[in-house]
Amino acid sequence: MTERMRLRPVTEPDLDRLEEMFDDPEGIGEYNWGGFGSGRSWRRQWAEDRLIGDRTVLMVALGDETLGFVSWHRVQTGPQVHVLEFGICLWPRWRGRGHGTAAQRLLAAYLFAHHPVNRIQAWTDVDNIPEQRALDKAGFVREAVLREYAWRAGAWRDEVLYRMLRRELP
Repeated sequence: MTERMRLRPVTEPDLDRLEEMFDDPEGIGEYNWGGFGSGRSWRRQWAEDRLIGDRTVLMVALGDETLGFVSWHRVQTGPQVHVLEFGICLWPRWRGRGHGTAAQRLLAAYLFAHHPVNRIQAWTDVDNIPEQRALDKAGFVREAVLREYAWRAGAWRDEVLYRMLRRELP
């Protein structure tokens, strides 16, 4: 079923769905909800660089269905060196079906094929067990717990850092 999964660029019709997702705590999910923001930022960035730039966004598709999106950005680790840090969010109806694992595997292969980096990483809330399982199944290694790393829902939250090195790509 997930063999037909692919990553694709964001199209203009996707912007409505992305804006709706970020305006709905249920749509974005409790671990990604950071409060209301300006939906126009999606359209501004899309008009500027089609969401392929400093922060890149690709849609996750399975056949003709769009399941959600992945995004990543650079994190400098030295004067000439960086890693890529990524995130994923699927629409509620697609969660819990193994699509997140498949999308993260696909993204890892894509990032290592198209970027001269040795490390990609993601972090998630310490209570987000489904995402931790997905990262584990996708071949990522749990590396650290980042104490009081993120602010969400009125409190500092611990996050779990996962990584994959180029040589660890399944």
